[in-house]
Amino acid sequence: MDLLTATKELSEAAGVSGFESEVQSLIRTQWEPFVDEFRQDALGNLIAVRRGNTPAGESRRSVMLATHCDEIGLMITGITEGFLRITEVGGIDPRVLPGQEVTVHGRQAVAGIIGLRPPHLMQPAERKKPVPLSELFVDVGLSQEEAESLFDVGDPITLRVEATELRGERLTGKALDNRVSVAAAGYCLSLLKGMNHSWDVYAVATSQEEVGLRGAIVSTYGLMPDLAIAIDVTFGAAPGLPETETFKVDGGPTIGFGPNAHPAMYTMLVDAAKAIEMPYQMEPIPGRSGTDGWALQVSRSGIPTALIGIPLLNMHTPVEVVAIPDVRRTGRLLAEFIRGLDSSSLDAMTFSLPGDEDEETASAGATC
Repeated sequence: MDLLTATKELSEAAGVSGFESEVQSLIRTQWEPFVDEFRQDALGNLIAVRRGNTPAGESRRSVMLATHCDEIGLMITGITEGFLRITEVGGIDPRVLPGQEVTVHGRQAVAGIIGLRPPHLMQPAERKKPVPLSELFVDVGLSQEEAESLFDVGDPITLRVEATELRGERLTGKALDNRVSVAAAGYCLSLLKGMNHSWDVYAVATSQEEVGLRGAIVSTYGLMPDLAIAIDVTFGAAPGLPETETFKVDGGPTIGFGPNAHPAMYTMLVDAAKAIEMPYQMEPIPGRSGTDGWALQVSRSGIPTALIGIPLLNMHTPVEVVAIPDVRRTGRLLAEFIRGLDSSSLDAMTFSLPGDEDEETASAGATC
């Protein structure tokens, strides 16, 4: 699998939350050589299934890899004199929007630019503040009648950015949150094709994460895997950012530890990283992670869950930056973890109260 090319293609594909069909079509093409089947659920999650070689007489077990494929973007709220008024889908930052090229996904895909009032026509105080979304518009060069013939209120808009290679094996572009994790999952699947693994793998390109983890909620409920791993981006370290909340880019993936991660899963991932002598970073997460991992963990009666993060710079902007070696390492870590799963792996996932073990031992030795 050409990981760099796959990541660039994923970055450039369109897939605003709730409108993921284009990027999921690409994911299907990229993952197809490495999986046994695909299916899609009612919320648009793309589910790829790779069957394990379960020994005769053992129960089939499954692990879910959740990697959201949607991106933040915009939506048309009105058409005024041919200009498109907009609102956000997900947590887009209005500060980075003026002057951006976009694609409007109406009856046709049409290029446009985000314009705003010239500074000469603004009050001095206004020039010092970010322009609110309500004052921005998309110019597609059309009249009112032409625009209304191509677009409807509610049509999505994506940023129009070409993924670009930087020095040091780094890549910049839009939607690397979370397309780099999709690429890592695909790389994992390609590695598993040459490995013997006994557990089934559900690789899920989840939908609508940026607007509330919705795809992860329903896909986990439907699949009910034995274990689950959420793969997402995390904050990369750069000058001026807090050291305690950021992680080295090209320093290896992060492995989350805290209430949103099962301690045994954390330990198994650390052991897998050490087994292949791969650099990793421990990420303390004291509460909700804000990732699909929260939805995985609390689905149905609860799923033992782990969190893996890929350090990323400039999150939720058109110039996100990631180190391709971190994407590759993440795929390798996932494959090594999955290869190590066996019939005893679930034994470490149970919780017990202090004293329970002694009571069980005494009960086992009691006679009537």
